[in-house]
Amino acid sequence: MAAPSFIPGLRAASPNGKIRHVSFGASGMARADLESISRSPHVEVYAVVDVDKRNWDGIRKAWPNAKLFQDYREMLAAEGGNFDSANVSTPDHMHGIIGSACIALGKHVYGQKPLTQNLRECRHITKLAREKGVMTQMGIQVSSDFSERWAQGLIREGAIGKVTEVHSFSNKEWGDMGTAPEKGDPVPPEFDWNLWLGVATDRPFINGYYHPGNWRKRRDFGTGTLGDMGCHMFSGWYRALDLTSPLTVKSTGPAPNKDNWAVNGRVEYVFPGTAYTAGDKVKVIWYDGSSRPPAELAEKVGGRIPDQGSIFVGTDGVMLFGHGSRPLLYPLEKFKGHPYPKLEPRDHWLEFVECIREGKNKPSANFDYAGPLTEAVLLGCLASIFPNEELAWDAAALTFPKHAEATKQVGRASYREGFTIPGLA
Repeated sequence: MAAPSFIPGLRAASPNGKIRHVSFGASGMARADLESISRSPHVEVYAVVDVDKRNWDGIRKAWPNAKLFQDYREMLAAEGGNFDSANVSTPDHMHGIIGSACIALGKHVYGQKPLTQNLRECRHITKLAREKGVMTQMGIQVSSDFSERWAQGLIREGAIGKVTEVHSFSNKEWGDMGTAPEKGDPVPPEFDWNLWLGVATDRPFINGYYHPGNWRKRRDFGTGTLGDMGCHMFSGWYRALDLTSPLTVKSTGPAPNKDNWAVNGRVEYVFPGTAYTAGDKVKVIWYDGSSRPPAELAEKVGGRIPDQGSIFVGTDGVMLFGHGSRPLLYPLEKFKGHPYPKLEPRDHWLEFVECIREGKNKPSANFDYAGPLTEAVLLGCLASIFPNEELAWDAAALTFPKHAEATKQVGRASYREGFTIPGLA
């Protein structure tokens, strides 16, 4: 790491010696992240930012001393020198701008997945975190569970031989084949629609269509099922196989429309091979919604595929890794009694806290790992805009050399006034 991960003086300025933590978001995943991080006796919940004041009452009850803000910019201007760490657990479209603003101030950041909503912001925040030397962790908590670490250990030890291909899947349907209604509704008085829109283009508020949860389906705010669940599903094989950036990506599922991500996706990736793969390239296929791996693959893992997870096909066997479940090796009779790696328990959130306190090791899902992982996920989202076209990817240049229109989708076309990311190339 180019600079010390622990920034002296931040904790020293705290009157009680605790890590003063800020949550961007007050409900849903933000509330879950805040509760998990604040379990540490070394953390003080210093402030919470949420554009919807209807979420503030629960914060007041749980953390009565926390300062409350509606505008993240006002909080950073007023309290930028008074806190040490943050969790950015907002809708996807605001991950990049808020996370980058915090890191630019030298704050340690726990960022929800996907790390950002587009590739350019993802590369920017990854580079910025490295330059600032802060501790970072992405919210792929299952990557710290025994289940995923067992799966990775089995692949690394060669239990199923060299991997020839991987199939990952989620039955979630964070998409919408319709378009946005041409209407506008009154904005609730406690809710700041302008702040919620943030970096996104202006549009009327539609009750229930965007906020609080359906934004995941909308192209300007979320990343569909692949963006929502891909960082979880990909992590198992991305780390186990020691992968880098894909060479090509191709969507063979339905295309999104101008407003919404599609459902029932299918995306094919080709990655450079590694020491853990059978050849100099390895294919990974993603399925979501009702799109599922082929029946002949299901037959290799007992005839039934779980709702979410991955199947690793190797030269000497097959591994089924259901999301959050113990990995299973097939054929069962061959692998009966096969030992599982011995592992120490690891808490994803408290690992982040302890790395801040100790200033030595990086968290396991730090942005140097989570950034490239997120880029792979976002490439699949982008590819769905150009169905049945194989897109060759130049990771270093952040371009598709043979596809100018796809390159235009690498970053946001424009940012609204007052919501730009300084230094974004």
